[in-house]
Amino acid sequence: MLKRLDEFKIGETGLIKKVEGEGRLRRRLLDMGVTPNAKVYLRKKAPFGDPIEITIRGYELTLRNTEAQLIILEVEDEAK
Repeated sequence: MLKRLDEFKIGETGLIKKVEGEGRLRRRLLDMGVTPNAKVYLRKKAPFGDPIEITIRGYELTLRNTEAQLIILEVEDEAK
């Protein structure tokens, strides 16, 4: 099932399928390691849901909701 990163719940894991957007914002995300086939784990959400903290490529990264909306992931099945 495909989902945007801003729709994830705490503890969910997924594989990045697509990074949308254009220009500097997209380039910034790609430079931070937010690239297709990277595994993402949602660690924390702020009380009002912005920002969020994820673990990607072995480090923690904090993103705004506007950035998280650009990242499309395939949710990993919890049964695995």
